[in-house]
Amino acid sequence: MNEFTNKAIEIIRQIPKGKVATYGQIAKLAGNPRSARRISHILHQYSSKFKLPWHRVLNAKGEISLQVGTGLEEQKAMLEKEKVKFQKDRIDLNEYLWQI
Repeated sequence: MNEFTNKAIEIIRQIPKGKVATYGQIAKLAGNPRSARRISHILHQYSSKFKLPWHRVLNAKGEISLQVGTGLEEQKAMLEKEKVKFQKDRIDLNEYLWQI
């Protein structure tokens, strides 16, 4: 794994229950603010192996990026279990965004 991937994994591991982070936020913290899409690939490739809290990562609008039938329902349920509230399929990032 490269340095960016290692940093991203460490950042994702730190997202606390009841909070979320965005792909772009993680990319910036890992050292490459233009690599938000790469965070999606890292989550897909390493979430199981490293037991990452993948469900706490959203897009910049506070929405789940997965589609119906591909994990959206599971991700939403996991966040709701952590007391994260949705309003019309969107999370208020002012309230739930993880501030590092």
